[in-house]
Amino acid sequence: MSEPGFDPSQCMRIGVKGGGCSGMSYLLNFDHPDSEDVQFEVEGLRCIINKTHEIYLYGMEIDWEGGLNSRGFTFKNPNAATTCGCGTSFGV
Repeated sequence: MSEPGFDPSQCMRIGVKGGGCSGMSYLLNFDHPDSEDVQFEVEGLRCIINKTHEIYLYGMEIDWEGGLNSRGFTFKNPNAATTCGCGTSFGV
């Protein structure tokens, strides 16, 4: 968000897409909201999620790991029946 040219009208999109080791992969990117999105805020960060993705992500926790063994975003999803070793895909 601090990069030159970042469009501040964009929000953090949280979602899912088909694919990955376990069937579905998580999405995190910046995007403009549309009519199918629910908007919310987390610690001052404007976020959006497509209404149809809520069933897969309800109650999920996203965190940042900065250690030597694990670096990047981590996802704790109570709706996931299966997860993969990389932690970025899941099955329901």
